[in-house]
Amino acid sequence: MANAAFDMRSNVVRRGSRIAVVDATMVQDGRERVRASALFLITGDEPPGQVWSSAEDLPMPPDGCVSPEGSPPLFKSGEREWTSDFAVNQNAARKFSWHSLPPLVAGEPITPFQRAAILGDATNHVCHWGSEGAGYINADVTVTLSRLPIGYELGLRADNTIAADGISIGSATLYDRSGAVGTCMVTALSNARRQIDFATTAAAALTSESR
Repeated sequence: MANAAFDMRSNVVRRGSRIAVVDATMVQDGRERVRASALFLITGDEPPGQVWSSAEDLPMPPDGCVSPEGSPPLFKSGEREWTSDFAVNQNAARKFSWHSLPPLVAGEPITPFQRAAILGDATNHVCHWGSEGAGYINADVTVTLSRLPIGYELGLRADNTIAADGISIGSATLYDRSGAVGTCMVTALSNARRQIDFATTAAAALTSESR
């Protein structure tokens, strides 16, 4: 997308008593550059009975590791400790990340929904970061939330990666210090010719890119 002015347009596709569907587009020079669709649901009581759910393994770094105003992300792979060192986490182990995002717009507090929506894009990172770096680019991201995040910290846990012939689907759990918030899924396309080696790229450049 060119570094030029753009227009934001939104349209209510459906408005019901329990559901609303809204589309939003970013238009630049008469061309649609980005498209998003949001589905809003009314909250209510849980149905009676019990259903199966997996046991949650949601590791969290100690309190105070990141600033409420925004901090570089922390990472954890396998049984290793949390660290901001990208090189330590360049391996084939399961990835976790922990984030405190700065304001989306300078001077405006970032909202819980904005935190969750922005971090959905990081699913590609935790799911497709392997022993030789990251070689996939996002083609589509879906974020589903059962509730809004609480507090300024959010984590991502890689849950699964399914890849074949240069196309991969990665899924992750989004969580805060109170537990799971929702799930994120990314559809990604192989970009092996521009593989990012996190072990050799400058830390400052990686921190900027991760935001």
